[in-house]
Amino acid sequence: MSKRMSNWLRHNPEAIGLAMDEAGWVLVDDLLAQAAAHGRAFSRDQLEQVVAENNKRRFEFDDTGSLIRARQGHSVPVDLGYEPAAPPEVLFHGTGQGSLAVIRRDGLLPMARHAVHLSPDTETAVKVGSRHGKPAVLAVAAARMHADGHVFFVTGNGVWLTEAVPPAYLSDVPIRP
Repeated sequence: MSKRMSNWLRHNPEAIGLAMDEAGWVLVDDLLAQAAAHGRAFSRDQLEQVVAENNKRRFEFDDTGSLIRARQGHSVPVDLGYEPAAPPEVLFHGTGQGSLAVIRRDGLLPMARHAVHLSPDTETAVKVGSRHGKPAVLAVAAARMHADGHVFFVTGNGVWLTEAVPPAYLSDVPIRP
């Protein structure tokens, strides 16, 4: 259910006929109705359980509980409305070993996503990198980037977002086996 919701709320709302606003919100009632209409029915209780228990805390309800959205990771245009924030000294990015040469040359780019995603710790970055083959972790000199005028945002689940990370701000992090 979480994977389907990620697809619908981050990448492909039209697959089940969802109307997403400019901030990525969709009506909960529409999500439930459209999922059911497309043979993927689930209850409000099941939805609340996924939002509460998703280990990555990918989804959030608005204050009224009538709207839901993904916190980050969109490939469709959205303005999540996060306020700029001062990052910690260092943030981390997990990737696959096979991507390192391009990243070292071009830096971190959002690719098909709305922003570059950064982790506050190496453990999370290793998990992210593992999804792309043999993991590699890069340290991002986030405070230095910020001081140089780059803008950062932090989501409600602790993922840091920025437009791009030039190669000069990256360094390798050894991963313990």
